[in-house]
Amino acid sequence: MSIDRKVIENMFNGLPSKAQVRLKRAVKLIVNAKEKGGKVAAVVGSGPNLHEGVTTLLAELIHKGIIDGVSTSSAVINHEMAGTLEKVRRFDGVTFGFEREKLPSDGFFEVSILSKERLEEIQREIPIDIGLYEKMLHAKGDIIIKVAGNMAYPTGLRTERLARDVLAMAKRCGVPFEQMAGYGADRLTMIGAGAEHNIPVLVTVPQLIGGGEVGLAVGDSLSLSERCYRIANLLDRADVIIESALALSQEVHDGPFERFTGHGIWADWEGGWTYSLADKKIVRIDLDTNLERAWMQERKSKMVTDAVHKGLPKTKLMRIPFRMEMSGFARIPGSLPIVGDIGEIWPLLATMVADALGVTLDFMSYKQSLPAGEKVREWIVKHVQPVNRERMYAAARKLTPANPQ
Repeated sequence: MSIDRKVIENMFNGLPSKAQVRLKRAVKLIVNAKEKGGKVAAVVGSGPNLHEGVTTLLAELIHKGIIDGVSTSSAVINHEMAGTLEKVRRFDGVTFGFEREKLPSDGFFEVSILSKERLEEIQREIPIDIGLYEKMLHAKGDIIIKVAGNMAYPTGLRTERLARDVLAMAKRCGVPFEQMAGYGADRLTMIGAGAEHNIPVLVTVPQLIGGGEVGLAVGDSLSLSERCYRIANLLDRADVIIESALALSQEVHDGPFERFTGHGIWADWEGGWTYSLADKKIVRIDLDTNLERAWMQERKSKMVTDAVHKGLPKTKLMRIPFRMEMSGFARIPGSLPIVGDIGEIWPLLATMVADALGVTLDFMSYKQSLPAGEKVREWIVKHVQPVNRERMYAAARKLTPANPQ
């Protein structure tokens, strides 16, 4: 999926002028950092980043040396383990014969549309009721592309079961769950790319429990203190941090070890390791225009800082629906909001940065509502594979608790 320059040009021209200006500033920040040997980290949420092909694009950017670390949600790890996106048939579970109270709120159930080879691979790992599976495939319902695994039979069940094996291997080898899963993952997943290049791809504490058994296993693979330290270390080494479709980012980027926003003050007081966001460049891609308003009010009149000084709720003082992450973000001197759709901003950002650095990208995502975006989604379904259990085990055999990668 190489770059379609015409689509990229049209997406850029369709942006509001302010978004174009901010995008160019973000590109300059990233290029300047990389040209000086600096590092860039991405902090991404789940759903939209998967649907828009952003996580697959980030994997490509890891391979090309542009992204040097990722923090994300357990839901993303779950879906990447299952191949990122898949085709499923959605059908009425009650009509099919399932108990209503055991179904999701809409009463629908999903079945994965698998090749014969893929189905046989799963059968070698877990028992599958083939008669039930075939009946589901022929149930009346729509065929759609959605995040892989999740509630679809049998890929969701397979991922749940596999999570327990990944956790056991991760603990035995002394590595995070995400890294162990990455050894068997497709190289166009973030966990696969991270494992291949020994680059951290870590789930943040606020996003631990979004992926069923995967989320629990991710949480059990490291202590909370160790996870927070690793995330803080990842951000400390980054010169530029890019946030994308993310909630609760204040709890991610200031955390218990960060001094600038104040939460790490006692760790520092007690002589522990801390870091500061004071000189970091933080680019946030967000559709919420209130983020822009909070950021502008802080730049014009220090209104967010004033609310902190007075101990007042920011919502009442600024008269906008105030999300917690707006406070820390607005007060960081090097923060830069880009109000826009990540499906547009990320491919533009990646293309412009790669061009400036003289890097050729072999994969490119596009806004999913565009024909090019639909082709990308189909391509991901076809080409990005689930975690290969045997490949993961082979990698685990090369590790020892005393010598993890």
